[in-house]
Amino acid sequence: MPEKVSNKIKVISGIMTAIPFIALILIPTYNRVQPELGGTPFFYWYQIVWLFLSAGLFLGAGLIWHKYGGD
Repeated sequence: MPEKVSNKIKVISGIMTAIPFIALILIPTYNRVQPELGGTPFFYWYQIVWLFLSAGLFLGAGLIWHKYGGD
């Protein structure tokens, strides 16, 4: 039977999961056109970058949770 997940692991996983939501809910921080990247406005490429960052953070949170006894 797996051990209970410690509060520290829960907090770390929770923070890693919350970071993308916080970054993307603050729309005024990235609601602009400049700087462009390859002709793509900042508004769009910022969100695309966060798509990959979010996947990495979610993966990391899941691996930490699994490694230290999560269900």
